[in-house]
Amino acid sequence: MIIDIHGHYTTEPAAMLQFRDKQLAGLADPGRRPTTSDLGLSDDEIIKSVQPQVKMQQARGSDLTIFSPRAAGMGHHVGTEAVGQEWSRLSNDMIHRVCTLLPDNFAAVGQLPQVPGVSPKNCIPELERIAGLGFVGVNLNPDTSGGHWNDPPLTDRYWYPVYEKLVELKMPAMIHVTGSCNPAVHHTGAHYINADTTAFMQLIQGNLFKDFPELKFVIPHGGGAAPYHWGRYRGLAMMLKKPTLAEHLLKNVFFDTCVYHLPGMSLLTEVVPVDNILFGSEMLGAVRDIDPETGNYFDDTKRYIDQIGRLSDADRYKLLEGNARKVYPRLDAQLAKRGKPGRPA
Repeated sequence: MIIDIHGHYTTEPAAMLQFRDKQLAGLADPGRRPTTSDLGLSDDEIIKSVQPQVKMQQARGSDLTIFSPRAAGMGHHVGTEAVGQEWSRLSNDMIHRVCTLLPDNFAAVGQLPQVPGVSPKNCIPELERIAGLGFVGVNLNPDTSGGHWNDPPLTDRYWYPVYEKLVELKMPAMIHVTGSCNPAVHHTGAHYINADTTAFMQLIQGNLFKDFPELKFVIPHGGGAAPYHWGRYRGLAMMLKKPTLAEHLLKNVFFDTCVYHLPGMSLLTEVVPVDNILFGSEMLGAVRDIDPETGNYFDDTKRYIDQIGRLSDADRYKLLEGNARKVYPRLDAQLAKRGKPGRPA
């Protein structure tokens, strides 16, 4: 089985986007607020909306996508706490419907109703709710300001209530920002990669995993700049009197393969231990075009992995399936219950 751990609902029905438009318009004019959160969507309409992803799974040879709301659409920096709660609940309910209708294709990851200046502990009711719906993880935004970085670092006790609940529920968090409201910082080209790199450095500076040895984080987009500058971060850890990166972070921090060219994927798999890499494509995500140099889609990331000859069969199993089962234990349990266990350790 090939598990893609990074997919977003970027083909959501128009009714969902219209609801969001009304919600945001209601911030200025209460008379324009949506009057109901029932989008009136049939099961057939939901299934039709994800056919682009299903067709690409079949064409590219993947089996299951861990699926979450559109990252740029989370919009934590927009609106009030009540607006965020309503939007997160609706977004997560849509993910739940997709994954219930197509359980062999999708597994659910949720967004949290984070709000600038509001304690993350207020997200716990929604976290508990989606855990009860069978979600296997969440996206955690380290910068709810949308590009201005006003939140405390991820190692701060500000975040501890959420971490405690994640550990209790055996749910990992993908560290994923949403859109940028800073015109100097493009969201997918700069803000996402900046956030991945910033999160990694914050974790080096702190001692988070002494307090939460079972907490698991996935840093997406190949870990931002971290693999390319691995020597810099090894050196900074030494300067800060921290243990080696392997001891300090790599029992808890993992990277996906959302890297859109072969040289980048080769570097990632050479620098970062295979035990810490999970297959991901972001399918239908940041770049949806065909690379004129290869004739293939930029985000067909399995194609790059297939070309790396030094990876053993055991390495490929870890990267394409085994590590996902390890980092997402709720998913592993769901698959085993359906008669799809992983390989024995």
